[in-house]
Amino acid sequence: MAIAINMPKLGLSMKEGMVAKWLKNEGDSIKKGETLLEVMTDKIANKIDAPQDGILLKIVAVKKAKLPIGGLLGVIGDAGEDINALLALAVKAAAVKSVAAAQPGTKTVSVAPGQKVRISPAARALAQENGLDYSQIIGSGPEGRIVREDVEKALTEQGQEQDERAALELVPYEGMRQVIGERMAQSWSIAPKVTHHVSVDVADFLELRANINSDRKENEKISVTDLLVKAVAKALVFHPRMNSTLAGEEIRVLQDIHIGVAIAVPDGLVVPVVKHADQKCLADISQEIRDFAKRARKNKLEPEELGGGTFTLTNLGGYGSVDYFTPIINQPESAILGIGRTVKRPVVVSEQIVIRPVMGLSLAFDHRVIDGAPAAEFLAQLLQLMEHPYKIFI
Repeated sequence: MAIAINMPKLGLSMKEGMVAKWLKNEGDSIKKGETLLEVMTDKIANKIDAPQDGILLKIVAVKKAKLPIGGLLGVIGDAGEDINALLALAVKAAAVKSVAAAQPGTKTVSVAPGQKVRISPAARALAQENGLDYSQIIGSGPEGRIVREDVEKALTEQGQEQDERAALELVPYEGMRQVIGERMAQSWSIAPKVTHHVSVDVADFLELRANINSDRKENEKISVTDLLVKAVAKALVFHPRMNSTLAGEEIRVLQDIHIGVAIAVPDGLVVPVVKHADQKCLADISQEIRDFAKRARKNKLEPEELGGGTFTLTNLGGYGSVDYFTPIINQPESAILGIGRTVKRPVVVSEQIVIRPVMGLSLAFDHRVIDGAPAAEFLAQLLQLMEHPYKIFI
């Protein structure tokens, strides 16, 4: 019996998913539990498995298609089975949702799942060659048929035409890379951002870390990032306005302190969240971040672990090449702290010029929510904690 493969709900905050790639083709024999396709949600590639044995009769949602929860991805059943009734139900459901969501004057060009797209063979081939979702194109041919010229126009408008210059590598703009790009562009466009840069003497900060690690096993040592998460959480307790979000016409100063930690992975980055960081001991924070990093490299993080952040920390210090930078705010948060490298510089201590390790900090904040003065006060608090690190724990 034919059954629908629908977009599953893969996280509490998930509203839609994007087809990253199909691992099976139409007509392939499938065993229950085999992976059919990958769906991108919040920078995670989620594997969707076959719910039963059968034949993959129809792929409805092509690569890069975005579907709401419950949207039809494909159909699996017995060879030769009639699936028209199943597709018709999906078309009807999608049409009802489209009508409910449409605003007056909005022109809808997408095609409901299962609905046949009128497109010429040449246009179809060109679109598929360039990874273009042709169901979004308005055809200029007879009865709305999409012709090659329509596809060429769409490619030109999106800047996706093939570059004739020599290239070392052609990297598809898809999956995690595309999700990151879209979210960063969105954040940059909606948040009027200001960045404060400051240098901090971290001699005592690093000495404390060395003392803590002196009798710890190698796989249990506290990192600079671990200490910074604890310090930032403490500073947010004193300056809760930095722990805010803009929701419609309200600025919500949040009670819980959930700190996201940016972790680089081969295809981009992910930001798992240390929940209630202000209430956790340093050892627990360190163990949690270490676990996040290990599972991030294997794409094993859960969607819930990437959501709910109230403030983010991103550390580029380990690369040894960046003093200050302008981190992009992780929406819907209102601030992010960028950590630069630590280098030895001359500083004044007790009226004497001495050589000390100095770290660069870059605080970017949403000026709709936070003004420059409160942000500066937060940074001053953080500097106090880092220059006198015992205060982090009292």
